[in-house]
Amino acid sequence: MKKTILLLSALLVLNSCVVRTAAKVVTGAATLGYKAVKGTVNGISWAVSKAKGKIDEDRLDGTWKVVGVYKGSFEDFSKDQNPESSFATECTDSFDQIVFKAKKSKFKPVHCSSADEDWVKYSMEFGKNPLTKEKENYIEYNSNNYISVIDVNNKTMVLEGNVMPKLAFSGAKLYLLEKVR
Repeated sequence: MKKTILLLSALLVLNSCVVRTAAKVVTGAATLGYKAVKGTVNGISWAVSKAKGKIDEDRLDGTWKVVGVYKGSFEDFSKDQNPESSFATECTDSFDQIVFKAKKSKFKPVHCSSADEDWVKYSMEFGKNPLTKEKENYIEYNSNNYISVIDVNNKTMVLEGNVMPKLAFSGAKLYLLEKVR
């Protein structure tokens, strides 16, 4: 009888622990899902969380199409409940793109895919960005220009800074890019 009561008590305690842990996992996943993705642009998710740690420079390699622009900083975006991305390319019969060649540490600034632009040397760093004074991944080019690399994966990249000077005057600071090739 004692063994049965002890066994039932242990089973009850373990069951409540499993239920409590499962509830925490579900709540944590829901919170993480909210923080990790906020809105979509043409079916592409905006990443909200900054990359934790150093981003491998090779992940930048390739041609990236600008698909979304947020008028405000990353901090503004992370606090915004309904971020709007209003971006329409001014390129005729093409799209705005930026091209990175990570092995040679150079890139072509944003330009129409039908036009050609000069290559610019850059260095990618992980540390205290002189512009934002925060520890992050950033690109330095032309000695005093900085672009923060918020996050990069095999499909999308989010950059913050003066990526497209023609839009900077209107307050655009955060850019969503989609990998073309």
